[in-house]
Amino acid sequence: MSNRKCRKDLLQWINAVSFAVVEAQLFLDTHPDDQEALAYFHEYSNLRNQALEEYAKYYGPLTIDTTKESCADRWSWINEPWPWQEGGC
Repeated sequence: MSNRKCRKDLLQWINAVSFAVVEAQLFLDTHPDDQEALAYFHEYSNLRNQALEEYAKYYGPLTIDTTKESCADRWSWINEPWPWQEGGC
């Protein structure tokens, strides 16, 4: 059996960790010396990047920085369902 997460669940996870990253970033704007907040930011930023890479691997990239560098795959993401379209699992 595949270890692949459902598209919908993976998108929800990406949204959750993205929210955490933005909130930590905003907090760090006013508390730049808070080491605990900085560690939290790095942890969730890494989780977000991993989730985006996993999504790109199975369903196509959500962001330009998760596209493959080869010319052959450069624009293949356009053929995948958009994140807001049905297709779930």
